[in-house]
Amino acid sequence: MLAVLSVEIRKLNRSLAVLLAVAAPSLIAVFTFFNLMRGKAPQPWEMWMVSSIGIWAFFMLPMSVTALTALVAHMEHGPKSWDHLRSLPLPRWRLYAAKAMVVLAVVAMMSAATLGLTWGAITLATTLKPNLTPTGPLDIALYATTMGKVFLAAILMVAIQLWTALRFASFVPALVLGIGGTFFSVVATSAKAGVFFPWQMPVNMLISSQAWRANTALGLGCGLGLVVMALAVAHLARREVL
Repeated sequence: MLAVLSVEIRKLNRSLAVLLAVAAPSLIAVFTFFNLMRGKAPQPWEMWMVSSIGIWAFFMLPMSVTALTALVAHMEHGPKSWDHLRSLPLPRWRLYAAKAMVVLAVVAMMSAATLGLTWGAITLATTLKPNLTPTGPLDIALYATTMGKVFLAAILMVAIQLWTALRFASFVPALVLGIGGTFFSVVATSAKAGVFFPWQMPVNMLISSQAWRANTALGLGCGLGLVVMALAVAHLARREVL
């Protein structure tokens, strides 16, 4: 399994996935930097950090997952290398499990990078404008915990997107699914049923006033997400790619 993972990591290093992993968190940091520079009075650390997590969970995360899963799948669909991979003397499920693990690892790193780059953007901005230095405590543990929950709640969404991207040789179904999911998540943000919608589950981690929503979304996103990911690996290993 380690050998298969190593191969998948090397494939990512030679793809646009690395650029995506850097660009998505960087865009949030750039937005935060210029937004802070426009300010007239200092704001609490919580406002800046939670806003960054919110942007990530609400829009950038689902779009990044859509692009990342499409890229990972296209590395095999594009050169039509599935026949070769599936003929190797190893269990087929390992091929798909390795891709799932790599995608989850990249999403986790992007989540962490969002927090780190946001902190860096704020530090740079306040170096240029010391009078805008954020007030209150910088509770790194709290923000890291919240981002961790956002990541766990997103596993179901990642599983659905990766399953679709690997199942179909064309990248269109996965892109349509991701764009459509993000669209309905944005236009139906306040819907009560959003707690059961995979693309909205990460955002529910920021609703502190309704603990049941956060707990339900976290349980479904993580628990059901791992089940769906396992089902996806089993299903893909047993059939041909169309």
